[in-house]
Amino acid sequence: MSKESGFALECCNLSKSYRQGPQRLVVLDKVNLSVKPAEHLAIVGRSGSGKSTLLHLLGGLANSDSGTVFVKGQNMTTASASLRARIRNQKMGFVYQFHHLLPEFNALENVAMPLLLGNMKRVIAFERAAKMLESVGLLDRASHRQAELSGGERQRVAIARALVSHPDIVLADEPTGNLDSESADQVFQLMRDLSRVHKTAFIVVTHDESMASKMHRSLRLVDGRFSVQGV
Repeated sequence: MSKESGFALECCNLSKSYRQGPQRLVVLDKVNLSVKPAEHLAIVGRSGSGKSTLLHLLGGLANSDSGTVFVKGQNMTTASASLRARIRNQKMGFVYQFHHLLPEFNALENVAMPLLLGNMKRVIAFERAAKMLESVGLLDRASHRQAELSGGERQRVAIARALVSHPDIVLADEPTGNLDSESADQVFQLMRDLSRVHKTAFIVVTHDESMASKMHRSLRLVDGRFSVQGV
């Protein structure tokens, strides 16, 4: 089921819990969220507050106990596994604290991977990947593998990979958490610039209050729900 929506992403009454011995630990409790196209949203909270779990549910990488997630009006919750994968590939991008680049491939091949998995012709996929690498200032590093790149360069490649399919929304989990402050600032500015160009929304989970303060909006997860005041 899909619905008409002006939002890049929505979730309604999203709940998740885990069995812990004889008890059930509630991680998310009827969370509601709407994100506009090109909006930058920070989600902050203490360790274990459910931030990463929420991101996994929004990306269709895990199943909720109840509630629904819509990506550009398409229901991720009820979608088949193949449709979920297609929505993720076409409409979503993902960036993590650790870049998760494939070490056996060079930067260009890593960036092109989502397009190749979507059955795009190789020549077109590599042309688009090269343009994306150029936009993050790394076209001259296209033939370099992960081990030959600095931490900041690896994360910039990961961002290029997340944006190469021109997704409607990118989910980022501590994208600068493994970088020094200078590299973190560069990566954050890069995300903002690319978002403005491609009209991509960002949901960023972060411990960095400074980064959160620079976003359009920020929310704090407390006891499985968003606090009223946010950050």
